[in-house]
Amino acid sequence: MRVQNVTEVTEFQLLGFQTLGEWQALLFAVFLLVYLLTLTGNVLVVAVVSQDPRLRSPMYGFLQQLSFLELWYKSTVVPLLLANLASWGRSISFPACMVQLYFFVFFGATECFLLAVMAYDRFLAICSPLRYPLLMSPDACRQLVALCWLTGVGTGLLPSLMISQLDFCGPNQINHFFCDLPPLMQLSCSSAHVTEVAIFVLSVAVLCVCFLLTLVSYVFIVSAILRIPSTAGRRKTFSTCGSHLAVVTIYYGTMISMYVRPSAHLSPDINKIISVFYTVVTPLLNPVIYSLRNKDFEEALRKVMRRQGLRCGVGAGGQVCRR
Repeated sequence: MRVQNVTEVTEFQLLGFQTLGEWQALLFAVFLLVYLLTLTGNVLVVAVVSQDPRLRSPMYGFLQQLSFLELWYKSTVVPLLLANLASWGRSISFPACMVQLYFFVFFGATECFLLAVMAYDRFLAICSPLRYPLLMSPDACRQLVALCWLTGVGTGLLPSLMISQLDFCGPNQINHFFCDLPPLMQLSCSSAHVTEVAIFVLSVAVLCVCFLLTLVSYVFIVSAILRIPSTAGRRKTFSTCGSHLAVVTIYYGTMISMYVRPSAHLSPDINKIISVFYTVVTPLLNPVIYSLRNKDFEEALRKVMRRQGLRCGVGAGGQVCRR
C-alpha cells in the first residue's frame, strides 16, 4: 500500500560534482569543449551525408541516424551538467526530472538498437555481399530505422512511469549529475523492489541482447576478414572494425555495469565516472571513429567545404558569391 501521510518531494537537488570543489571550473571547461566538439562532429556527419549523393549507402544512412540521435541524447544530460558545475541551477522539478529520465532512456535504448543494426549491416556487407543489395534495400533500411526509434519510444515509457509512481518524501538530494534510475530508486521512501526487478529485466533485454547481437556480428566479420588473401586488405578492415568494436564495447560495457547488476550498488562517485563515459565520451568518439576517419567521408567533407568556399569568397571589391 502507498503511504498516505507523507510529504511529497516537488523538486530534487542534483549534487553533481560538488565534492570536487574548485576543480568544478576545470570540469566545466572540459565538458563544455567536449560538448561543442560533439555537436560540431555530429552536425557535420548529418549535413555531409545529406548533401553528398555518393554517401547514399545504408551504412552512411545509419551513421546519419546515429549522429542525429547523439545530438539529442547528449543534449538531454550535458546542458544540465554544465549548469550544475557553474552553479547556475542545481534544482530540478519532479516533472522535469521524469521528463529527463524518459528521454535519457528513450535515446539510450534507441542507440543500442541502432548500433546492433549497424553491426548487422556490416555483417551482411562483408559476409553476404551478393545478397546485400536485396537484404538492405532502401525500404528495408527505412523499416529498420523506424523500428529502432519506435522501440526506443516504448522502452523509455516503462522505467519513467514506474519511477513516477514511487513515493519520494525526502531527502531530495540526488547524488548524481542527472536524473538517473539507480539514485532515484535509492531516494524512494516506498518499496522499489518491483520497479528494480522490472528495470533489471528491461536492461538485460535491451543492453545484453543488443550487445550480444553486435558481438556475434563482429565475430562473423572477423572470421570473414581472416579469409581475405591480401595482408593490406586484412589490416585495413581490422583497423576499421577494431575501432568500431572498441567504441561499442565502451558504450555497452559502461551501460551494462550501471544497469545490469544486483541490488548491491557501487559508490555514487564510481556511478558518476561510469556515467560520464556513456553520456560524454562515446558521443564524441562516435563521429570520429565511424565517419571522420573514413576516407570516403573525408573526401565528401572536403568537397562540401570547397563548394562552400567557392560559393562565397572574398574578391578585390569585397565579398564575391558565385556558383
